[in-house]
Amino acid sequence: MYLTNILADPEKIQRLLDIALTSLWPLLEGALYYTLPLTFISFFFGIILAVLTALARISTSKPLQIIGRIYVSVIRGTPLLVQLFILFFGLPTVGIVIDPFPAAVFGFSLNVGAYASEVIRAAIQSIPKGQWEAAHTIGMNYTQTLRRIILPQATRVSIPPLSNTFISLVKDTSLASLILVTEMFRKAQEIASANYEFLLLYTEAAIIYWLICFILSLIQDRIEHRLGRYVA
Repeated sequence: MYLTNILADPEKIQRLLDIALTSLWPLLEGALYYTLPLTFISFFFGIILAVLTALARISTSKPLQIIGRIYVSVIRGTPLLVQLFILFFGLPTVGIVIDPFPAAVFGFSLNVGAYASEVIRAAIQSIPKGQWEAAHTIGMNYTQTLRRIILPQATRVSIPPLSNTFISLVKDTSLASLILVTEMFRKAQEIASANYEFLLLYTEAAIIYWLICFILSLIQDRIEHRLGRYVA
């Protein structure tokens, strides 16, 4: 019924086209200046946190193991949206005020770190123990073995699932709109609130998200292909 009414009204069609065209750059601007930077920065810090957490989980130190387990359990056991709200709306009640973008980076990094740490931990543990023993026999200590032998192999194993995590993070950044980060989805909300064409604006934003993720999927496939050829 909705589409039928639109198709029967040339003026309505022209209005929607005008809105779609005029809103395209603001949405792309939100993606280029907020969505993608937020994704890359959060993923960068998240991976650092993930490696440290994974190493803590496999270490022989009980306190480190416990800290790693608690961190992973808390982050994976609570919704990302709740975590963002605690950082942005909750912490100011105890005197800790974080601006929207840093709060989003902090929240997404913590989330990526918890999930990616399990991927990295599994990748490290998938390396045969014989390689640890062989490295020790030629005089390598734990750190040297990890840096020169284990982590390079674990990286190849973990790239496919970590790539999926990165692509998912692109979509998850839309949650940052709820803590006032003017990324692409918030831009769509702002424009839609002025012209009331919510379906059009949200669909346009969804298409842009899809195009970004589609391009990233192509890059992921190429990387996996090259890694597979290298391993073979």
